[in-house]
Amino acid sequence: MGSLTAAAMAAGRDFDTPAASTGVPVLLVPGWLDTARDLAALRIRFQAAGWSHVETLTFRDPTGSNRDHAQEIDSVVTQILAETGASEVDIVAHSMGGLATRWYLMTQDPAPVRRAAFLGSPHQGTLAAHLAWGVGGDEMTPGSDFLETLNGAPPLPDGVTALTVRTPIDALVLPGESATLAGVEDRTVCCPTHAGLLQDDEVFRVVIDFLEGADASTADSGRE
Repeated sequence: MGSLTAAAMAAGRDFDTPAASTGVPVLLVPGWLDTARDLAALRIRFQAAGWSHVETLTFRDPTGSNRDHAQEIDSVVTQILAETGASEVDIVAHSMGGLATRWYLMTQDPAPVRRAAFLGSPHQGTLAAHLAWGVGGDEMTPGSDFLETLNGAPPLPDGVTALTVRTPIDALVLPGESATLAGVEDRTVCCPTHAGLLQDDEVFRVVIDFLEGADASTADSGRE
């Protein structure tokens, strides 16, 4: 009981507060160079907050192309739907993982995704990419062919609701406005680091409020 209490408090909820979730599986997508290990603490927080199925992934090449990463996301989403019987998933993507997620949504339209939260994702590229390596680093460079193609399409396909979350002290998404998307709700949280977006209490509250804010019919039918 003590460990569960600690987990619930870490998730930003009092232990006496009923756990809540939408019943929709969640996929956590890592950023450039990161792996599922970097998402482990966030996965635990979701589980403590009431989500019964939270999946993480490690890309075969963590610095590789977002095009390839999108195919891997597609495979994992297909697996999640088969395992859970759900008809759609929610995605929480960090950093470059947001670009792979958007490429997946663009190329798999209609993709079985209900909501997508982007944490510090360089949607318009980042000057910090000049110091990154791999195809992923090249693709994050402002003006890259990849970004021109990605941003030449609508930010998101119809039917997918999104949220961008950023920090004003992000030293890896430059300029900071690159972490926003036209027409998409944006939240600025002060003041975790770029990596700290995955661990910050306020960021987590913003994300779960967003995921739980589904239309009433979806929420009621999926709530456990």
